[in-house]
Amino acid sequence: MSDEYVLYLQIIGEKSMKSTFCANACYSLMEESYLVLYDGYCKLCSRSVQWIIRNDVRKRFFFMALQAGKENVHVAKSGYSSGDSVILQMEGRRYERSSAVLLIAVRLRFPWPLLGIFFIVPPFLRDAVYNLVARNRRHWFGRHSACFIP
Repeated sequence: MSDEYVLYLQIIGEKSMKSTFCANACYSLMEESYLVLYDGYCKLCSRSVQWIIRNDVRKRFFFMALQAGKENVHVAKSGYSSGDSVILQMEGRRYERSSAVLLIAVRLRFPWPLLGIFFIVPPFLRDAVYNLVARNRRHWFGRHSACFIP
């Protein structure tokens, strides 16, 4: 084998290792990140997003307004209906309503993880309270004239 060929193989090997490292780093970053889909016109939802941003010390949450376009793959897969106001996409699964809210809270800085105690409440009861707030959120908190995007 010529010296150039050996050098070529070493360079290819280095690039392959670097790309594998980058791919693994990106994959691990994706594993630790969470996507929150929310109603961008709802003031309660927009304030909640701002609250999550302030309390997410590890910067693991990413946000997308449901009004970002139905052509968006995350929005299209969300199955969003007018009754929903928050959807959490995490580790390949989708969580809605009170489960999404509690899963977000337990991943924030202290004292918010303490809200995880509400997981002992049956989901049908948690979701009943959530649905009451979701139905009335625009009436109680108002509506933005333009979609809020963090």
